[in-house]
Amino acid sequence: MVEQQLAERDIDDPHVLEAMRAVPRHRFVPAALAADAYRDQPLPIGHDQTISQPYIVALMTQLARVSPGDRVLEVGTGSGYQAAVLGELGAQVYSIEIVAPLAQQAQRLLEELGYRNVVVKAGDGYAGWPEHAPFDAIVVTAAPERIPAPLLEQLKPGGRLVIPVGPLQSAQELRVVEKDASGQLHERDIAPVRFVPLTGEAAERDRGPE
Repeated sequence: MVEQQLAERDIDDPHVLEAMRAVPRHRFVPAALAADAYRDQPLPIGHDQTISQPYIVALMTQLARVSPGDRVLEVGTGSGYQAAVLGELGAQVYSIEIVAPLAQQAQRLLEELGYRNVVVKAGDGYAGWPEHAPFDAIVVTAAPERIPAPLLEQLKPGGRLVIPVGPLQSAQELRVVEKDASGQLHERDIAPVRFVPLTGEAAERDRGPE
C-alpha cells in the first residue's frame, strides 16, 4: 500500500509514510472487508459513514504538517484510522464523532492499540473543541458547505486547517487554510474530493449561499 499507492505518487514526507506503515488499517474496517483494507479505496464502516482511501488519509496528514507534541483536532473520527495516523506522528489528538456508537468503538480500538495520545468524544464537531484550543492543526474528515467559523477561531497562528468543502451533490475541494502570525487566513485548493457531509445542528443552521 505505502510503496505503490503513496510513495509513488506525491506523498513524500517520510514521517507520514512511516505512520501509514505503522497503523494496522485492517483493524479499522469491518471484519468482512478486511481483505480489502489496503486497497486504495474508501470502505463503508456502518452508520452511513466510510473510512477514506489510504491516499487521501496520507495526503491530508501530509498537508497538516504535524510535529511531535502538536495539539491536533480531528472532526469526524469515523473508524479512528485518521486519528491513529496523527497519533503515530506524536501529536496529542482530540477527535470528535457525531455518531456516538462510532465514537465509542473508535475509542475502544485506539486504546486497545495503545494510542494513549488520542482522545475521542461523541459530539457535534462543527463547534470544534474549545476547551483544548488553540490547535496547531485541524483535520476535518467530512465536508461542510462552507468552513465552520469556530474551527477557524480555534486554529493557532501558524496552524493549518485541512478540510473538504462543498455540497455532497456536486464537486468538493480539499482545502488548506493557514493562519499567519497576525491572524490572517490564507486558503488554497488542493484537489477535488468526495466526502460524506458534515452533519449536526450547527452545520444545518449555517448552511446557505457562499
